[in-house]
Amino acid sequence: MAKKDKIPATPALHALKGAGVAFTPRPYDYVPHGGTGEAASQLKVDEHQVIKTLVMQDESGEPLLVLMHGDKEVSTKNLARQLGRKSVEPCAERDAQRYTGYQVGGISPFGIRRKMPVFVEKGILDLERVYINGGKRGLLVEITPAVLLKMLNPTPVEAAL
Repeated sequence: MAKKDKIPATPALHALKGAGVAFTPRPYDYVPHGGTGEAASQLKVDEHQVIKTLVMQDESGEPLLVLMHGDKEVSTKNLARQLGRKSVEPCAERDAQRYTGYQVGGISPFGIRRKMPVFVEKGILDLERVYINGGKRGLLVEITPAVLLKMLNPTPVEAAL
């Protein structure tokens, strides 16, 4: 989505508007496999502030969302231990899309199809501003971590590598 294009109406943006929270759409040109580094570079922000929304599942196949700094990976072993689960692993792409209603690369934690527990890397809550997917590839929204707390009621974890 080129920067000059109109901002798309996504379930995530509808959810944010409906909650009456402050957010700023931040479109960028999506690059396949560019990840958070590409978005951060185009938007001229620190990749640490770009938040990945990861759809994972526990040993029984129950899905969960993990919000992680763009420049970090999730230690699934540490996460499972903190959640009291035997294991946690990423979902298959098709399952992630089915659970959220979003295409991989455009998954937002807002306005998802299936309600699931949300876990946030603790350090994210200490940032002044974050940039998180707005429900479409090439669209982030700039928000404060307070929006995450208000809308998602996430459980803080320490699982970053």
